[in-house]
Amino acid sequence: MFENFPLWPARAATTSGNVDALFIFLVLLAGFMSLAIFVMILVFAFKYAHSRNPRAEQIHGSLPLEITWSAVPLVIFMVIFAWGAVIYFQERTPPRGADEVYVVAKQWMWKLEHQQGQREINELHVPVGRDVKLIMTSQDVIHSFYVPAFRIKQDVLPGRYTTAWFHATKPGVYHLFCAEYCGTAHSGMIGQIVVLEPAQYQAWLSGGVTSGSLAANGETIFQQLGCPTCHRFDVQGRGPNLVGVFGKSIQLEDGRTVLADENYVRESILSPAAKVVSGFKPIMPTFQGLVSEEQLTALVAYIKSLSPPPTGAAGSPRLAPGTKSQEPKE
Repeated sequence: MFENFPLWPARAATTSGNVDALFIFLVLLAGFMSLAIFVMILVFAFKYAHSRNPRAEQIHGSLPLEITWSAVPLVIFMVIFAWGAVIYFQERTPPRGADEVYVVAKQWMWKLEHQQGQREINELHVPVGRDVKLIMTSQDVIHSFYVPAFRIKQDVLPGRYTTAWFHATKPGVYHLFCAEYCGTAHSGMIGQIVVLEPAQYQAWLSGGVTSGSLAANGETIFQQLGCPTCHRFDVQGRGPNLVGVFGKSIQLEDGRTVLADENYVRESILSPAAKVVSGFKPIMPTFQGLVSEEQLTALVAYIKSLSPPPTGAAGSPRLAPGTKSQEPKE
């Protein structure tokens, strides 16, 4: 219906229809109420302008009327709230197993890196029919990742990660904008999302030049920074064993419990004394200013790639140089 309407972006993601339905409902509701108000204004204006007694009849209390004008708006607002909440949680809950893409925003460009190692600037290639999770941070000021065709917009903040996800349903090229004023060249901070058929996407992946996967690059940085000296994969390390730590609850020295997500790993690298793991001393130095945003995302990807060895089966996690292959002990 709206495909050729110039003020209506194309629908190219699974969440687009739900967002549009709520938006149309709000527009129709607002239009109906505005029309009703203006009609009543005109009716009463004409009625009392030609009346010998211009005074309206005063009503001194009406329980049915009070209940009606309180209950009807309440029901309408609760419908809007519930509808909006469902869409919000759908858009803020990435499906498990989604392809992850790390995004670093800076004045005035988008830098994106796939798990396989492909890097892009102001352009993102994704396959149609697959969930894609964006893990985003800013190198300088607040930006906002906005794709009208997917009906997604997520602020990108300095100093932390925010996430968004989409499931593209149509091949094509779609606009990418920064929706938060970020400086003098804000209007030029644009890009595009290129949605390809699965075979075309695989061909694009194969044709790209990479220096290794994101996790492999993170492992190299991990070794260069000397992290294996303390974060050993045995009981002798002065730092916590990082195998299988991502996504788990961590007990801290002060009694708190936190989830080991991307922001936790980032903070542990840049401000290690902020959350000290129970049983360990705050001896880790800060790497603030020593690693770039791209190196941070690679380190996060490496930590996420560490998986505990299967119970009762052969195999072990990636080990840093100089460490012995041992099953971690509690």
